[in-house]
Amino acid sequence: METKGITCKIPLDLHNRVSEDIRQSESTMSKFIEMVINEHYMKGANGMSKMRTMAFQVSEEFFQRIKDYLTRYEQTYGKKLSQKDFVIGLIEQALEEADEEFEAAQAAQEEASGDGHETLEDAEEAEDEETADIEEQPETGEEPEEITEPQEEQETIN
Repeated sequence: METKGITCKIPLDLHNRVSEDIRQSESTMSKFIEMVINEHYMKGANGMSKMRTMAFQVSEEFFQRIKDYLTRYEQTYGKKLSQKDFVIGLIEQALEEADEEFEAAQAAQEEASGDGHETLEDAEEAEDEETADIEEQPETGEEPEEITEPQEEQETIN
């Protein structure tokens, strides 16, 4: 891939913050600027949705495990996975699993509480279907006549 440089001047305090972030993430200025520019354009593609920052500290040992994983990932798949993409992927996966668990728990609660989603209307329809199979009797007070088919007379042979 062909590359080209960008040169700009920024306030010293901002430069110091960027430099510190780059040192902590064991990255480079080029990678950092590329990431910021890509995020800027991705934000535009997402309708300029408001972004929020999540920050937390982890132990050095845990941080190194993550870095080792990301290095192995790059070696195995031939493409780099950023810490951000890695963590966001894990969070999205956990949220999807949690949604499935919540839905299953809600369904179990509804089932345990009785008929689940069955409404009075549903129960009346089921009752109507059952009674539709039974023929109505005339309301004359008389029993209906039994209809029999005539039997054929059999000849006897002597």
